[in-house]
Amino acid sequence: MRIVGGRWRGLRLAEVGAGDAAAHLRPTSDRVREAVFNLLAHRPSGDPVPGARVLDLFAGTGALGLEALSRGAAHVTFIDDGAAARALIRENVARCKAEGITKLWRRDASCPGESRGAPFDLVFLDPPYGAGLGERALAALRAGGWLAPGATLVWEEGAEFPVPEGYALDDRRRYGGTVVTLLRVG
Repeated sequence: MRIVGGRWRGLRLAEVGAGDAAAHLRPTSDRVREAVFNLLAHRPSGDPVPGARVLDLFAGTGALGLEALSRGAAHVTFIDDGAAARALIRENVARCKAEGITKLWRRDASCPGESRGAPFDLVFLDPPYGAGLGERALAALRAGGWLAPGATLVWEEGAEFPVPEGYALDDRRRYGGTVVTLLRVG
């Protein structure tokens, strides 16, 4: 696994290895990550990444958030409650020397509570597939004041799903067993 674009292009990230079966680590492949950032860069409304405050929920290895930083995002907050995931994120942030522009919070990403800071412009959600956690997270983000007006959300799931109330569908693509959906706060 590596950063596929931007200033850290080619930087190898920490290996998940055998991982922790209980952690449900399923990193987004380099190919899918590259496709996601190409979709974002070519949106009719413009690329939301440069200068963005990014929230990476169910962050796993942190690869999506770090890819955003590599491509010009201003800040990333990672949220994951798994010990193995947080260790990988810390190692990957160190490899990128991005300690000053990132935060790592141990929280349940499906119900992060009230936001304590400025809202986020770009949100990545990569929950365990088919568990309904993405829907819960979207409702919690709106209720907790996490989202800037017009924020873009990138949701990876194992199957298509109805667009939740309060969000608009911008794009949806299938990459093997992964469905990537781009939503916008409506």
